[in-house]
Amino acid sequence: MRNFKTFTLIFVFAGFSIVKAQQTDSITQKLDENLNSANKFHKFNGSALIVQHGTILLQRSYGYKNFRRHVPDDDNTIYQIGSITKQFTATVILKLQEEGKLSVVDKLSIYFPEFQYADGITLENLLTHTAGIYNYTNDIDAGDSDIVCNPIKKTQVTDIVFKYKPAFKPGTQFRYSNSNYYLLGLIIEKVSGKSYEQNVRDLIFSPLQMNHSLFDFKHSADTNIATGYKIINDTSDVEASAWRWDSTVSYAAGAIFSTTGDLYKWAKVIANKEILSLDSWKAALTPHLQDYGYGFFIDSLYGHKAIMHGGGIPGFTAYLCYYPHEDVTIILLNNQGWFNGALDNINAGVSAIIFDKPYELFHKLAFIKLPEGVLKKYTGRYDFDKRHHVYITLENGTLQMEAPQGGLPKSPLFAHDESNFYLKIIDARIEFVKDASGNISELIAHSNGKNEVCKKVN
Repeated sequence: MRNFKTFTLIFVFAGFSIVKAQQTDSITQKLDENLNSANKFHKFNGSALIVQHGTILLQRSYGYKNFRRHVPDDDNTIYQIGSITKQFTATVILKLQEEGKLSVVDKLSIYFPEFQYADGITLENLLTHTAGIYNYTNDIDAGDSDIVCNPIKKTQVTDIVFKYKPAFKPGTQFRYSNSNYYLLGLIIEKVSGKSYEQNVRDLIFSPLQMNHSLFDFKHSADTNIATGYKIINDTSDVEASAWRWDSTVSYAAGAIFSTTGDLYKWAKVIANKEILSLDSWKAALTPHLQDYGYGFFIDSLYGHKAIMHGGGIPGFTAYLCYYPHEDVTIILLNNQGWFNGALDNINAGVSAIIFDKPYELFHKLAFIKLPEGVLKKYTGRYDFDKRHHVYITLENGTLQMEAPQGGLPKSPLFAHDESNFYLKIIDARIEFVKDASGNISELIAHSNGKNEVCKKVN
């Protein structure tokens, strides 16, 4: 459910053989080859839909929606989409604003006077992740599975959120927090007089005939819903499924389940600026801090403007990307993993094929064990800018990387050689660079066609 795109440091796995696009091959063949390689090396197990100018370039599924029963993923498979849900929440908020029932400049205190710091926060701060409020999903881990797999009371979340003072003055910084959109869901219910879910159904699902999109309360019996897996590889027990959050837990921040076909119906709404007024769409797609609008990142890839958002929740990752000038839609739904950025690299490869850029195929990497004496040289703080820092530590003989402002939790680095390490959690290649004296001076995160440099400061 989290989205960890910040300061353009989107980590992308770069340890593949580089392939120059060949004009003699069809785009569909290249796309299929790319996704097949991702599936072969356990980076993608799901469904993809890629469309340009209304023409389907690729609509295929890879792997199994249920490994125990050997049921393959297909076009009808339903996946959790995590934080892509936020686009739907923002749309309902803007529709209610058009109806005069609220305003994005409203103070949060209008709706939650019991929150001590609410008077300094606006609804727009919630929409743009600039409120600084505590992220309630930080308090959920595997030990809470008996709780989050069942319906919860909304006060269980607000009691957590309202305990904390905002981390900064609202409006001055970006910090992704699922609490922002959880509160927006509650506000939708307060002003509309009906549930958040019913608002989404009435405004979006029903008019668009998104008949395979749903909320999962105490687990739907729909057999098209994929089983989510924590990890899939050659040695792990793929039958160990992830625990599936009840929709009351992820709620307006990440509760929706959908298919590639249904999400394409939604993507066409974005493309054609439907449901909302043009002024509302302009507001939704205007980037604020860290290129975030209202439920959308507005960025660029390979020089092409992109409207995008990912999603990650235990057992599922998702990605929706729309290139407005080229009218290209990329939808990737995956029933493995949990970390939002897991599909950034696949989207980048698919985009490279469409835009005739060099792209990469997955292949198996060999890792080596380096002595602790060597690994100590990499430890320290690396700065991207004054606010965004990366920390490299050594714990039990393994380097750990953490980027708190970027949302990257402490995660192990795996050495391919003395310069190149990999973060498996988000398929990132981290290159360490030495100065003339042989000391580590910086690290480079290779990402989405970009090379982001962080200078070592200690």
